[in-house]
Amino acid sequence: MLQQKEIKTFFFSQYFSDGLRITLGILLPAIVCLYLDKFDLGITLSLGALCICVIDSPGPTVHKRNGMAIGNLLVFFVAIITGFARQNVVTLGLEVTLFSFLFSIFTVYGNRAASIGTAALLIMIFVMDKELKPDEILNYSAIILAGGVWYMVFSLVFFGIRPYRAAQQALGENVADIVKFLRIKADFYMPGTDIDQNYNKLVSQQIHVSQNQDVVRELLFKSRVMAKESTNASRILVLTFVDLVDMFEQIMATHYDYSQIRQKFDGTGVLTEIANLIHKMADELENIGFAILSNTRYKHLTDFSNDLEKLKLHIDLIGDENETSNLVLKKILINLRDLNQEIENIFNYYNSRSSKMLLENNNEVEYSKFAPHQDFEPHVFFDNFTLASAAFKHALRVSLVCLIGFIVAKAFSLGHHSYWVLLTIIVILKPGFSLSKQRNYQRLTGTIVGGVAGILILIYIPNTKAEFMLMLAFMLGAYSFQRLNYVVSVIFMTPYVLILFKFLGVGHLNIVEERVVDTIIGSSIAFIASYLIFPTWEFEQIKHSLADVICSNLNYLVKIAQSITGKQVTITEYKLARKDVFVKAANLSAAFERMTSEPKSKQRNIKDIHKFVVLNHILSSYTATVASEITVKGMHKATPETLKLVKKSIAMLNESAAKLGGKRVEFTGEKTEPTEVATPTVTDNLLKEQLGFINKISTDIAKITDDVLK
Repeated sequence: MLQQKEIKTFFFSQYFSDGLRITLGILLPAIVCLYLDKFDLGITLSLGALCICVIDSPGPTVHKRNGMAIGNLLVFFVAIITGFARQNVVTLGLEVTLFSFLFSIFTVYGNRAASIGTAALLIMIFVMDKELKPDEILNYSAIILAGGVWYMVFSLVFFGIRPYRAAQQALGENVADIVKFLRIKADFYMPGTDIDQNYNKLVSQQIHVSQNQDVVRELLFKSRVMAKESTNASRILVLTFVDLVDMFEQIMATHYDYSQIRQKFDGTGVLTEIANLIHKMADELENIGFAILSNTRYKHLTDFSNDLEKLKLHIDLIGDENETSNLVLKKILINLRDLNQEIENIFNYYNSRSSKMLLENNNEVEYSKFAPHQDFEPHVFFDNFTLASAAFKHALRVSLVCLIGFIVAKAFSLGHHSYWVLLTIIVILKPGFSLSKQRNYQRLTGTIVGGVAGILILIYIPNTKAEFMLMLAFMLGAYSFQRLNYVVSVIFMTPYVLILFKFLGVGHLNIVEERVVDTIIGSSIAFIASYLIFPTWEFEQIKHSLADVICSNLNYLVKIAQSITGKQVTITEYKLARKDVFVKAANLSAAFERMTSEPKSKQRNIKDIHKFVVLNHILSSYTATVASEITVKGMHKATPETLKLVKKSIAMLNESAAKLGGKRVEFTGEKTEPTEVATPTVTDNLLKEQLGFINKISTDIAKITDDVLK
């Protein structure tokens, strides 16, 4: 049952949707031209579509349109230049060197710009071995341009038919990521769970949540359709995402000293009951997420009132029977009630009875401020022309390695498709060593396994129609898994290419050997180069990530400090500070993961950095706990003791940030008239206890910062 649901989830996902769109966009020109007996024309058109599809990554439609339009122009001019440059091996080598540098440094303008550079490099690689006479070059390049324009129009029409679908899919997948995060949280309450290993899983999952939330922010808040329209569909998507982020904060806020909790309550059975209830809520949220992803209505929401009441009675019984304080269990119960309410809110958005309420709901949050912004000014490009820039070193590395690959391919006559060496280098080389190493392993494994599969198909399935159907399936699989699982994508890609070459009449089984050999050569060159030529190691730049995450936590804490002293903090200010914490924490976690895959000699102070990552997660969790009570629920309480704790924490974090080269975040601490509420949701003692935890973690971070800098 679970496997069946996972399969359905994949077919409803944006990964499969992307794979289907890309496959059709590339294949249709070739099929139509084959029917018209102009197959060579169709292949050239499909080549243009193949290059432009690289730019068709998730994001607002206007960004896709602009990116693919620029990509088409670059692909056209690069095809022309390469067509003439290939007439002489020296000019071709010079072009490979210069263009590899120029288009690789596009990374300074973000992922979409980097994909535009990749498209330009792809057409250079595909044209460099194409036998063209000088008078054929312009016409051939124009056909490639036509193929690229076809794909751009096809893609835009694809999204225009269902403008909300991409955002809906991304939202459903974000729910699935949060469900996984919630399940990892639940495991902390299980007696057999290793706490340290579970922290590592939690930090790793936080990266996925943050990355997918950025995708959803772009789709929702940078799209005119979503941001400006007040249709029911767009409002539901925006409000669902806002509640999902709030829910993620709520889950983050459920952090406690799990070792201590186990020591106190292990024999009562209450911890297993809490874990089971969290897993049940995760199941419910997963069902809602699947409904969002599959665009169906989820009608039967599980009522957790009885489970929560049973848990409350159990917690009260523990307090009556033991002298041990059960306050922490009561706080967990409050968190679970809040989580249950968030799940109900999201369910209600997809209930038709609440549609009018949604349209009338006037949320004060300025959504446009939450979308990531990219600076495209020319100075960004030229400011990176220094060896201090990781992007500049990466571009230099790609340029030199492509030149080496080009010389090797030409000098040793590796076959008729030696451009595979350069293609492998372009695909594998990434700005950081760990990413290059990972992609290298994935490419080699996928090519060898896919090559074996391709050989078996070509030998034992001689039927042309069967081979064509298999090629379509492999093609769809390759493009569906290219962002989800690169190894699987390459495994599908290799037999698809081998069958295609058979249909083109270019070699047979010898193509398999040639592809594997070229891939091994390209992978070897790329791997050695990533280690020796301008290598970028995480220890050289992780200090910036450490400083960034402290500064973001500082800013978050200052917003809370301002709130408890009675200063007005807008909901937008608070949520922007919270978003910054999540993003910076995910960036730090990703940097640490990359460091762990680097050579041992390059892993400086890795144990201390790991402690820092965990402490930062705990700090963010405690801060979120206070924030949810004070800022969201409007509880403003400031006593001399609490203010002293806040100021001390801010001072220590500022000191740590300064040591790491970060900016100070000032808090004056002038106390204004506090805003009282009739029935306080938290007591002064509870607030003081929570701020005391934050102060303790701030002290631990200050100590570990000194160890990291040794």
